[in-house]
Amino acid sequence: MNFHAYYRDVKPVTTCLIGTGDFGNSFITQSERMALMSTRVAVDLDAGRAGKAFLAAGVDRARIAVCTTAGEAKAAWESGKAIATSDVAVALDLPVDVVVEATGDPEGGARHARMSIEADKHLVMVSKEADSVVGPGIAAMANARGRVVTPVDGDQPSLLIGLVTWAETLGFEIVAAGKSSEYDFVFDAARETIDSNGRVIDVPGFGALDRLGDRDCAGLVAERTRLAARLPQKLVPDLCEMTLVSNHTGLMADRADLHVPIARIEELPTLFRLQSEGGLLSEGRRIDVFQCMRAPHELSFAGGVFVVVRCTDRATWRLLAHKGHVLSRDGSTALLWLPRHLLGLEAATSVLDAAGHGVSSGAVALTPHTDLAMIADRDFAAGEVLHMGGHHHEVADASARMIPAAPLSAEAPAPFYLVSNRTLVRPVAKGEMFRLADVEIEPGSELLALRKSQDSHFFAAA
Repeated sequence: MNFHAYYRDVKPVTTCLIGTGDFGNSFITQSERMALMSTRVAVDLDAGRAGKAFLAAGVDRARIAVCTTAGEAKAAWESGKAIATSDVAVALDLPVDVVVEATGDPEGGARHARMSIEADKHLVMVSKEADSVVGPGIAAMANARGRVVTPVDGDQPSLLIGLVTWAETLGFEIVAAGKSSEYDFVFDAARETIDSNGRVIDVPGFGALDRLGDRDCAGLVAERTRLAARLPQKLVPDLCEMTLVSNHTGLMADRADLHVPIARIEELPTLFRLQSEGGLLSEGRRIDVFQCMRAPHELSFAGGVFVVVRCTDRATWRLLAHKGHVLSRDGSTALLWLPRHLLGLEAATSVLDAAGHGVSSGAVALTPHTDLAMIADRDFAAGEVLHMGGHHHEVADASARMIPAAPLSAEAPAPFYLVSNRTLVRPVAKGEMFRLADVEIEPGSELLALRKSQDSHFFAAA
């Protein structure tokens, strides 16, 4: 596709960014280099931090106005300045076209989404935490007002949705789809160590597992997992992102915690096949994640995404194999992959699609298929707080599971990010999922209100 032609008739789009973390900084930086998009407003709990994000992107200090009132913001806008503020309401009074929600805060993300839609703005939903709880509901709310809510290009969910729907459009039979986890497992065969994001562990005996060869897939995966057990392998944000993809595509998890094999790139079409064919999957059209295993000198998957498709035309795929495409060891499935993950540097296409073409990068009609639930990895006592934090927005001593979507009820498993940051009102035993009745949720919770609205919209009969 020629992108110049595709966006030829799109008028320049102005955005308001909420949340100036790593993603937000890269988004502002790239928008300063674009003709079709500009970021005029940045919102952060610390308005000074928002101002610094503009400075880091190369905006002249004299062009940045830190505003606390609607009047200040309006005057700054009319004088052509970039506006930094801590007040979302101030930003939504301005004539921006698209709001980019990138706080990563479940409650804040839900509130900002509702406010943006009610202000008749298009919304780019970067905050997967809120999206995993209320994404289909806010999309329906926006659609009713003639506005678009979209996942964001440059993040793995949108990239994978694009790859899956591309494959489906071309008539490929999808066996599996997924992504690599955030950091590679770099195996040094000479030292028998694995380095992942600067953490190095000894893995004696791992060299014998370096190559799949003709080994049993499930056995090899289990042994690799065991030897590397000191490294985190099934991360909450990975399962959260795959929850979003499931809701947009209808692909489901093969197991609630995913398989997440430690695997080389060339092994993926062999591992992500049906069990009846020697692979890991019980059925086709499954979604998963892998930990990219490679040697120090080998190329990374770069946080990319993939689909594994059936090789129905064996003659063509034999030809493609000779051209370097990756097939399973029996030639029955093939790997198609996109090795990039550019964060805010690539996000603008979602903005331009929403404002310029009125379309989302995600589903035409977003439907809840999967919920992300929280499970206790130890006994929890009443009175404890399920603090969410850290780079991965996890809860200590708790992990995630992907379960079929269902309406809220007191004794049903509750969404992970709905119970996060809540106080337990009763104990939860190790191995149990956290339920709505286990936690105290303040009456004014926007996340809870929006989820109840979503349930009414999609599960009215239930």
